[in-house]
Amino acid sequence: MRFAKTAMAIAVMVVLSESSTWAQVSFGISIGPPPPPRVAAMAPPRPGPDFAWVEGYWYPAGKHYKWHDGYWTRPPYENALWVAPRHDGERFHEGYWDGDRGRVDHDHHSDRDRDRDFRHDHDRDRDSRRE
Repeated sequence: MRFAKTAMAIAVMVVLSESSTWAQVSFGISIGPPPPPRVAAMAPPRPGPDFAWVEGYWYPAGKHYKWHDGYWTRPPYENALWVAPRHDGERFHEGYWDGDRGRVDHDHHSDRDRDRDFRHDHDRDRDSRRE
């Protein structure tokens, strides 16, 4: 009887130690949903027929949110539609372009390289040379 209890105790310890070997622990930091959108303003005139308006939005920056003003930009391909960034109550989802050629994640660094965004600091010098 004593041997059976000892064997059972050893078996339980082995099972518990093996299951804890494969256990996973995960930690996450959440900053919650962003504030409501800032006061809506009228978009400036469209700079050309191939530009689309991207509404202003909040985006996570470290442990807080920053506001990104609305702006005109050229979509990555014809008929691409802007899907605005959103917060689903648990996670923030970045904005992106979508259409018949698939999803294209929006990256402001590539915008500057391709000269797609209009009326940002990098456009002011170019525009003043045209006038």
